[in-house]
Amino acid sequence: MPARAMPFTSLSTLKLEAPLRILLINAGGPFSVTLAGLAHPLRLAAKILGPQRLLVEVVEAGAALAAAAERQRERWHIALLVADEDAAALAPEQCRQLIERGAQAQFWGAVGAPVLWLARAGALDGLRVALPWTLYPDAHDIGARVILTPNLFEMDGKRLSCCGGAVSIDFALTLLQACYGTPLQSQIKELLCVDRIRGHAERQRFALQARFGTLQPKLSEAVMLMEANIEEPLTTDDVANLVGISRRQLERLFKQYLGSVPSRYYLELRLQRARQLLMDSSHSIVQVGLICGFSSGSHFSTAFSALFGISPREERQRKLLL
Repeated sequence: MPARAMPFTSLSTLKLEAPLRILLINAGGPFSVTLAGLAHPLRLAAKILGPQRLLVEVVEAGAALAAAAERQRERWHIALLVADEDAAALAPEQCRQLIERGAQAQFWGAVGAPVLWLARAGALDGLRVALPWTLYPDAHDIGARVILTPNLFEMDGKRLSCCGGAVSIDFALTLLQACYGTPLQSQIKELLCVDRIRGHAERQRFALQARFGTLQPKLSEAVMLMEANIEEPLTTDDVANLVGISRRQLERLFKQYLGSVPSRYYLELRLQRARQLLMDSSHSIVQVGLICGFSSGSHFSTAFSALFGISPREERQRKLLL
């Protein structure tokens, strides 16, 4: 399977915009963790770069609608509807108008609870979507229309989605790196005392359990077995036997709900763990491979490069540059 292109690279087209304009529409309460985590890094960047290069505006949902008519010609490059995952849903008509407002931007989407609102309104149909795991029980009416991923945040085409909460900081720093490069991102990291930025493909820890725990307990159990056996991987037959179903049943569950086969999903799980260790630990590359179940250094390097598009050594070098 070829490596997927890093989805946020297309944002680099915005680096020539002067100023780059980012609109955050607050659709939640006044003390939103999600909004603060997103807005603060962006505002720090705007302070460093100056208004000639970056403008960040935060408006309340009502104000965004009131100003829409008189500011239709104003061009936003990135527009995001933001609220914590427990925020009350907006009225359908208000949500529709805010979607129209956001859709005028070059890149747009939602962070936190509004991801679900946009999905219900049909604005994310057919796209990969990062929905807060706590909202998965409420997503039964959109599951067939969007591709729910357990990832922290997603970019599919021009559409952005993020699970919100503290992940908003990682999301904001990822946007800054995509638009302005690693030096600015590193500067903001230092100001915020952030040690590590979680990547978009890292998983919400409880997303799979929340989505499938009740409806598909065997699938959830199989994935938990894989997560618990990274250093000494189980075979697909072993996993099927331990959860009490046939290999064919297990493969059918993975294909239907995760779009993969058990062996491929397990391999990617181990490689995601390896990537995390390369960035966060002092283990040698050979040790990382062994910890993640690869008996051969060449096999580890080949599999890692195929999934991520760079070698383990290049990934480790990226850590040293940050």
